Amino acid sequence: QVQLVESGGGLVQPGGSLRLSCVGSGFTFSQYAMSWYRQAPGKEREVVAVMPIAGGSTTYADSVKGRFTISRDDAKNTVYLQMNSLKSEDTAVYSCNALMIIIEGSSHRKYDYWGQGTQVTVSS
Repeated sequence: QVQLVESGGGLVQPGGSLRLSCVGSGFTFSQYAMSWYRQAPGKEREVVAVMPIAGGSTTYADSVKGRFTISRDDAKNTVYLQMNSLKSEDTAVYSCNALMIIIEGSSHRKYDYWGQGTQVTVSS
């Protein structure tokens, strides 16, 4: 059974920091690109940060560049999101995603898993 379990969310003041964790199980973690998404009330879900499998380059949403850092520890089946200099507009439910696409000739197979999410609230 595939599971992604996030933790580390909470209430933090503007300018503060939080570190989110997402532990995966039931699949070969190291073979999946790992990402963090967020969804604020009344808004669409947006990608925050993407970390490919070993050797790939990380990417960030413009709104979090220089403030957030994604990392992974394949030995622990865990992806992290270090969030610094938090702003009120960072308030959202943060979810992790595991994605693997296998290309076979002209077709492909997609394996796409999601966690339940963790609430991050930035407020004074």
